[in-house]
Amino acid sequence: MRLGPLTRLSLLAATLLVGACGTTSAARECASPAAPAGSTASSNAGAGASDRAGRHEAIEYAAGDVTLEGYLALPEGDAAAKRPGIVVFHDWMGLGPNPKMRADQLAKLGYVALAADLYGKGVRPANAAEAGKLAGQFKEDRATLRARGRAALDRLVASGRVDPSAVAAIGYCFGGTAALELARSGAPLAATVSFHGGLATPHPEDAKNIRGRVLVLHGADDPHVKAEEVAGFEAEMRAAKVDWTFVAYGGAVHAFTVESAGSDPSKGAAYDAKADRRSWQAMQDFFDELWGHGAKR
Repeated sequence: MRLGPLTRLSLLAATLLVGACGTTSAARECASPAAPAGSTASSNAGAGASDRAGRHEAIEYAAGDVTLEGYLALPEGDAAAKRPGIVVFHDWMGLGPNPKMRADQLAKLGYVALAADLYGKGVRPANAAEAGKLAGQFKEDRATLRARGRAALDRLVASGRVDPSAVAAIGYCFGGTAALELARSGAPLAATVSFHGGLATPHPEDAKNIRGRVLVLHGADDPHVKAEEVAGFEAEMRAAKVDWTFVAYGGAVHAFTVESAGSDPSKGAAYDAKADRRSWQAMQDFFDELWGHGAKR
C-alpha cells in the first residue's frame, strides 16, 4: 500500500450506492448481527470488539427537521484534552451493533467516535426490502445524504472533546458511500475511509471539493461491483488531484468486515478475518500518518 495519489492495486468493481446490500441476495450478509440495542458484538478479528470505550452514550441531534440518534464513544483519559474525532457511518440496515462496536474500538485507540444515524431516530429497517427502499431514497437524493452526514460531523465537533482540525469519516457498505459523499461536499475532513463501500456518484466533478485524504478498502473478489465504477472513481480522484489510496484484498468479497456475513464467499458477501484485520490496520496507519501514533497524544 502506498499513501498519496497512486495507480490502482487491482482492477475491480465498486459497489452500487447501497453496495452489495442493494441486492436481495446479499441482504442478510450485509445486515448487522442481532444484539440488544446499545451492545457491542462479542468478537471481531479487526480490532478486538470486546474492548469498550471509556464511556458511551446515545445522543440526539438534528438535520433540518429530522431528529437523529447517534452513539458517542469517548476515550479514557483527560476529558479536557482535544482528540481527533471520527464519524462512523452504518450500512443500509441502519445504526446497529456493528457501527457502535467500531466506535468503541476507535475510542479504545484514543479517538472520540460518533456512530451516526443517517435514517432518523427509531427508523431501522426490519428486512432487506425496507433497507433497499430507504437506501434507494438516498441514492436519488445525494443532497440529503450529504446533509445527514454533515449533521453528524457537526454534532461530533460540538461535543467539545474534538480538535476541529482533526476529524475524519469512515463507513461500511452504504456508509462508505455516505463518507465519500460527505468528503465530496467539501466538509472539513482530514481523512475519509470506505470499507467495502460504493464508489459511484452522480457528481464526480465535486471531487474537487475534497479537502483531505481518501482511503478505499475493498474486496478484490466482490462480485457485486463493476470494473467501470472503480475506473470511474479513479479517474475522478486523478482529475481532482486528490490524495487517495486504493487497497484491494485478494480473495475477499463484499462485507468482508462483518462477521454475521458468514464464511461462504460463493454467496458474494462473507466475513474474511484476514481482510478485516488488515483493513483495520490500514485505517490505523492512515490516521497515524496524519496524527501520530494513535490518538493518545
